[in-house]
Amino acid sequence: MISRGSVLKYFLVIIQLLVGFNLRAQLIEADTIQAVQQLPEAEEEEIHSPRKATIYSAILPGLGQVYNKKYWKVPLIYIGFGTIGYFINWNNENYQLFRTGYRHLTDDNPETQDYLKIEAVRRNNYNLDNPSDFENLKTALSRQQDYYRRNRDLLIISIVGFYGLNIIDASVDAHLFDFDISDDLTLKWEPSMMNFDNNFVYCLNFRFNF
Repeated sequence: MISRGSVLKYFLVIIQLLVGFNLRAQLIEADTIQAVQQLPEAEEEEIHSPRKATIYSAILPGLGQVYNKKYWKVPLIYIGFGTIGYFINWNNENYQLFRTGYRHLTDDNPETQDYLKIEAVRRNNYNLDNPSDFENLKTALSRQQDYYRRNRDLLIISIVGFYGLNIIDASVDAHLFDFDISDDLTLKWEPSMMNFDNNFVYCLNFRFNF
């Protein structure tokens, strides 16, 4: 027959075992939580950088637009550069033509007659032995070379401005890249009343959702 002392002894052993298992479970849980907390956090998604877009477009026009995923802008940028470059070259060729013609006209060397390459000079058939015709042609050549030189220089400035515009466009697009624009573009209207000079008038209220 089992005595009361033995039962109590067994009961205390069981309690000790339960307490031991409970403490062990708590320690394991604490170690697990600590291990989870010490795990490296997942790298956050990289924020779209306006700085990168600006630098990319400064290095190569259109590259910032590619970074912003505005691929349709790239052909427009190079068409713009190509168009401005074409007119820079065209104005420069005409400037050189009239500049050389003016120089040959005024150098007193009868063998240098590049001014005759100018169609307008041939068409007007200037009589260079006539002082009036000579001065008129000299003035015309001077004005034309100044005209084409001015156009060329302005276009060179404009291509620098266009380059800067390409950089600004990339930077602005990058700033707005994560901007949330709602698809709910609706117009709502409702009748209402307004107090105008102590008189109530009927009107309509319009509300746009962007």
